[in-house]
Amino acid sequence: MHCRDFLEGVLNICHQVVMTSEIRDEWDKHQSRFALEWRKSMVAKRKLIPLKNLPFNQMLWKDLENSATTDKHRQQIVKDICLLEAALATDKIVISLDDNTARTYFSQAAQQILFLKDSLKDIVWVNPDHIEQEQPILWLEQGAPYEENRTLGQYKS
Repeated sequence: MHCRDFLEGVLNICHQVVMTSEIRDEWDKHQSRFALEWRKSMVAKRKLIPLKNLPFNQMLWKDLENSATTDKHRQQIVKDICLLEAALATDKIVISLDDNTARTYFSQAAQQILFLKDSLKDIVWVNPDHIEQEQPILWLEQGAPYEENRTLGQYKS
């Protein structure tokens, strides 16, 4: 329900969404009927921007994989690195429900990886299901501003 409300907010407030082919493929696997209709509406309103031909950042991949402490951790990083790639290529914002794995791992990596520390630690990560703590709809209504307390550099699991 919270995700649906958030997606409706993105659609109805002046926001856009970018999707890499990897993110699109993930949506295709798991989307609900509502999400499919939402995507169609976003495309119709020209608010869904396909992000094509992102340059492969070998150093990002290597350092993130090396920051993993377990195979499970490494698998999660590889699975969700597309979120960071899209954020780094655009507005440095990630919207995801994945707090306990990807957000935590990427936050830890932001503290460990020196050359990427500034770029990773400044990524804003918002979980639309955390209505009490993060107030995601209000954040959207305010224009989705950069707020340091929402960044990977400030996140505490």
